[in-house]
Amino acid sequence: MARNSTQFVCQACGAVHPRWAGRCDACGEWNSIAEEAKPDAVPIGGKAKASKRSGRNIDFVTLDGEKQTLQRRKTGISEFDRVAGGGLVPGSALLIGGDPGIGKSTLLLQAVAGLTGAGTGARCVYISGEESIDQVRIRAERLAVTQSPVDLAAATNVRDVIASLDGKDAPDVVVIDSIQTMYLDALESAPGTVSQVRASAQELIRLAKRRGITLLLVGHVTKEGTIAGPRVLEHMVDTVMYFEGERGHQFRILRAVKNRFGPTDEIGVFEMTEQGLEEVANPSALFLADRNDDISGAAVFAGIEGSRPMLVEIQALVAPSPLGTPRRNVVGWDGGRLSMVLAVLESRAGMNFAGKDVYLNVAGGLRISEPGADLAVASALTSALSGLPLPGEMVVFGEIGLSGEIRPVSQMAARLKEAGKLGFSKALTPRWRGKAANEGVNVTACATVADLLGLFPSEDAVKPRAVG
Repeated sequence: MARNSTQFVCQACGAVHPRWAGRCDACGEWNSIAEEAKPDAVPIGGKAKASKRSGRNIDFVTLDGEKQTLQRRKTGISEFDRVAGGGLVPGSALLIGGDPGIGKSTLLLQAVAGLTGAGTGARCVYISGEESIDQVRIRAERLAVTQSPVDLAAATNVRDVIASLDGKDAPDVVVIDSIQTMYLDALESAPGTVSQVRASAQELIRLAKRRGITLLLVGHVTKEGTIAGPRVLEHMVDTVMYFEGERGHQFRILRAVKNRFGPTDEIGVFEMTEQGLEEVANPSALFLADRNDDISGAAVFAGIEGSRPMLVEIQALVAPSPLGTPRRNVVGWDGGRLSMVLAVLESRAGMNFAGKDVYLNVAGGLRISEPGADLAVASALTSALSGLPLPGEMVVFGEIGLSGEIRPVSQMAARLKEAGKLGFSKALTPRWRGKAANEGVNVTACATVADLLGLFPSEDAVKPRAVG
């Protein structure tokens, strides 16, 4: 008699459970546990069969061996190449995730078309598991890349895919769209399950490392915005990218959260048009194109995204609330950090936000996670509360502590240089301990959040309450 040959696996985190449950104990996800076949069932009272194959000796080498310079392949899309670390490395695996309809397939189709047309002589293969060949051709016609010599196929069986790629004429770049549609016939579970995604990715990555193929995997995301499937998938690949943005907004952000061959947190900015994705060479100017200097509640934040300085407008609105519990709505920033900034402004600067709804928005669809945006958010909130705009042509950056102090941030010179390039003549910054060139920008140092009150000429602009 054999043991039960099935197991219950969480499709969100990959945790194995002895029986079905409505909620996963590991990740807390509801209705994510599914029954799958075990990879190897062991008979009751018996032992697992030991492999008859003996191991072979591993060849060890020293660290000072001959260096082999890998030639990166340029796609011709500078924003994509920048996020990848300067181009695609042979034998690497890249995972690109994003919301449905955000433009992942469009971006990769343009990338492989650019590779074949860049004079590199690279052979590119695009394998679609979600769309038919005719549907991909329709997209290629819209992108005007039908003349690019890209080999196209529609397949989902990993065994067939590997047999087609592992030949004498192996391709240089392979796109799998998407990894959740691939399956191994040796496993009885359905495509998209944890075991299928893990096993399919492992076989494809093993082929890519052995033959020097650059593998581009498209991954679905969960409702929380993380790539669906086992977390180990992000550890198996060399680079993890997220394609961010709102489908109703024209801007798209390609962000690298892991890169073994380049910097992390690097971003590339694209604009979605009828002809596909177009690069945005100067995103700061584009994000600030519709800015109005005479509106209260707006502050220009000089931030750093990866290695690139970027200016973006932060908008705040403070209005009387008809509800007993005022609203705190945030778009593009951390809601918990907004609560902290509001608490510091009330406790350390005497401002009163009680009974008022607070709305905060990062213009352009960009999401900011840098603590250096604290001072810009505080300035926008102070301006919205007073009804007076900030001084014109001013950028703001700095981190706020719980005691109300303004702390320095990194790469101050790069932020000021980008601000001066776009015509800004003033900057509100923390006190800088080192020496930094002001790049032609008049810098005003801010020590505490109470110093924000001095930016507004009117004494009645912000009425502080007594601070105990």
